[in-house]
Amino acid sequence: MTIRVVVADDQELVRSGFAMILDAQEDIEVVAEAGDGAAAVAAVERLLPDVALLDVRMPVLDGIEACRAISAGGACRTVMLTTFDSDEYVYEALHAGASGFLLKDVRRDDLVHAVRVVAAGESLLAPSVARRLIEEYTAATVRAPALPAERLEVLTARERETLLHLGRGLSNAEIAVALVVSEHTVKSHVGNVLAKLGLRDRIQAVICAYETGLIAAGTPSGE
Repeated sequence: MTIRVVVADDQELVRSGFAMILDAQEDIEVVAEAGDGAAAVAAVERLLPDVALLDVRMPVLDGIEACRAISAGGACRTVMLTTFDSDEYVYEALHAGASGFLLKDVRRDDLVHAVRVVAAGESLLAPSVARRLIEEYTAATVRAPALPAERLEVLTARERETLLHLGRGLSNAEIAVALVVSEHTVKSHVGNVLAKLGLRDRIQAVICAYETGLIAAGTPSGE
């Protein structure tokens, strides 16, 4: 099955470079390029792609608002293109429905892998880039819990531990080491956490971990 992609970035060289890399793959087709967020939303509504790559900072409509509109509209999943100097937007992008983040200097193979992963319904939370962005943002921002801690009472003790590790950006393999269980067991725990809390993916699990106070803003990973 061909993965259909929209690439949106106001820098033409970046946009065309990403499109060229993706179009060279047998299983990926770039169906449109857009130079601003409004054009990206319009392209998604018209062409119904599987994945939209969105620059965080774009004219007319920024990437976060474009992400919010696309996420609300249907099945297309979004990946934000960002740099470390724009990490103050991470929390808003997560809330808007982003399924992951890529740095603009991402390697060719990582870009292709990211599109395939997101198209398959997964998120890009585990890579160190996403983890660093989340840590740097939360370390600089104090947020009171926005969701009642009681929401987590539906989880078993082990599922709560799993959510804690998800919130810290750990991969399934890393969680398996931390909990001294198999990766298969971790996948089961993650599935239970998402189902019980009504979460779409691992990225929403991160939001939930912070908003229920399970992880305090500014707490370094691993504490």
